[in-house]
Amino acid sequence: MASTAHALHILVKHKEQADDIMAQLKKGAKFQTLAKKYSTCPSGKKGGDLGEFRRGQMVPQFDKICFTGEVLTPHLVKTKFGWHVVKVLFRT
Repeated sequence: MASTAHALHILVKHKEQADDIMAQLKKGAKFQTLAKKYSTCPSGKKGGDLGEFRRGQMVPQFDKICFTGEVLTPHLVKTKFGWHVVKVLFRT
């Protein structure tokens, strides 16, 4: 079982905007470009890069997708902070 993950994310307030970002990604838009444009998280300036983090460091819903979701596939998850489009780069 993986103990760390490295992920990118885009944080927005509304599901409609998160759905729009997911649609743009499906059409081939670059994740980092969309993160810089739309993310309300400070990590947006770095293309949404959260770096590597341990299991349990993030809020439960976010943590779950990072450690169980498919790697390199964008996922949508809601937390107390808003809607996240999450892309896990790798797990160790």
